[in-house]
Amino acid sequence: MLTILFLITFAFASAKTIIVGKDEVVTSLRKAVELARPNDSILLKQGTYREGNIVINKSISLIGIGNPILDGENKYEILTVSGNNILIKGIHFENSGYSSMNDFASVDLIDAHNVVIENNIVEHAYFAIHVANSTYCTISNNHITGTPKTEQTSGNGIHLWKCDHLTVINNTISGHRDGIYFEFVTNSTISGNISYQNIRYGLHFMFSNNDSYIENVFRDNGAGVAVMYSNHVHMIGNTFDQNWGPSAYGILLKEISDATIEKNKFTKNTVGILMESTNRINASKNEFRSNGWAMRIQASCDGNEIHHNNFIGNTFDVATNGTMMLNKFYNNYWDKYEGYDLNKDQLGDVPFHPVSMYSMVIEQNSNALLLLRSFIVSLLDKTEKAIPSLTPEQLVDEKPLMKPLRL
Repeated sequence: MLTILFLITFAFASAKTIIVGKDEVVTSLRKAVELARPNDSILLKQGTYREGNIVINKSISLIGIGNPILDGENKYEILTVSGNNILIKGIHFENSGYSSMNDFASVDLIDAHNVVIENNIVEHAYFAIHVANSTYCTISNNHITGTPKTEQTSGNGIHLWKCDHLTVINNTISGHRDGIYFEFVTNSTISGNISYQNIRYGLHFMFSNNDSYIENVFRDNGAGVAVMYSNHVHMIGNTFDQNWGPSAYGILLKEISDATIEKNKFTKNTVGILMESTNRINASKNEFRSNGWAMRIQASCDGNEIHHNNFIGNTFDVATNGTMMLNKFYNNYWDKYEGYDLNKDQLGDVPFHPVSMYSMVIEQNSNALLLLRSFIVSLLDKTEKAIPSLTPEQLVDEKPLMKPLRL
């Protein structure tokens, strides 16, 4: 034991710091990386460095002093990182190259373990931070701004592929194709990020299981957030705001199972939640306010439970494209509810059917939206409430809340 402790102490004691700057002995970052030994630190002083693609494959720390700029000159991937126990901090990356064949990035992390990328600025990147086949890495407190063009010519802000146990926390991302992209990523957490004004999705999940995204803000993205072909995803305390457009939503859930959607806020989206082939989702303590549709649940969904949510000021609370409903709604607050509570237990005595006849018509013919708020539509809905016939009989909240929940 004493021998192991001595070896560890010796390794850290022998580590050195290499200072890079125009007035220093070492003026090139590339030269500093060549000179560095495991556990060394490189301090990169303020200035602009144009050195093409730099590869780090040693256990070292690269720390910027005064946000030095690494400029890719619109030609190069700037930093390629591979290995274990590496820190990249305080660097300003700009103008990484574009390639239709390769995923050039400002920071490309490949086959890595225990790498931290924090407190960096990334501007005008194709992919900002690209991570592949890596484990136990952290991406935190980075400010990422892209130059949006088209989906085909823009990369993602933070792109993760085939990773495990990664943490993406407190980053700000805008101007990319997808703000954050997960594919084949497991046991990972996305927390406290702000993803806004991206061309397509603020967050995009594909084939990624046992992950959580918590207390993030997804605002004004082209389509919203998409979670596809995954299971056991926990979506808690997020804000989905102002994702407007003909194919936009707060969240799209496609072929998702055994997930949790809790304590989220869906405000001013075309659709709050769109579910397709989604099973065994527990959606509770969410607030749906001022959306076009709060929820659209396709007939292919089964075994989902929607309970203890607030539905306030939405044009349509719930819509579906089928007559059979295999999901449960209970104990939600609906501002359109007109029932009563004779026994004062705070639960309505009259069941509430959240699907209007007009919303069923729109599912069959979207052009019927032209009649929104017309007298004939009001008459149809009143008639349907009095004599239900066309709306799904099983889609009903038997005991709606009389007052909104404090969320």
